[in-house]
Amino acid sequence: MPVFTIDAPSGVPQDAKHKMMKDVTEALHEAWPIPDTRGWLREYPADSVSQDGRIQAEPVRPVCSLEAPELTNLDAKRKLVQKIETAIAAAYDGLANTEEVLVLVNHYPLEDVGWRGSLQSDKPEIVAAIAALNQ
Repeated sequence: MPVFTIDAPSGVPQDAKHKMMKDVTEALHEAWPIPDTRGWLREYPADSVSQDGRIQAEPVRPVCSLEAPELTNLDAKRKLVQKIETAIAAAYDGLANTEEVLVLVNHYPLEDVGWRGSLQSDKPEIVAAIAALNQ
């Protein structure tokens, strides 16, 4: 159930986008082996991106935002961030500032996530899976 959004400059070939989205999804599945991972890519022309209040003063710095269940294992988070940064850097090399990819990890307790008509905290298989991840 992890969800991700990548905000980045426009201009990347379609095959590079597909590979990046696949690689990010695989990294998320490794950290959270839970079905239903969703991802969105939002691309912007460079003249529509402000960084430190300046437009087109430097290459765009991509951002990946994650919405996911709680994960307390810092090593798993580090590995996840590295894989996401690597996937984005491979796709946007030469077009964006891939040295400064920002990855924001927003965690949600299961009682704050609704899915298939109930809360995740009401689904024993999800509660067990998340508990196993956070041992």
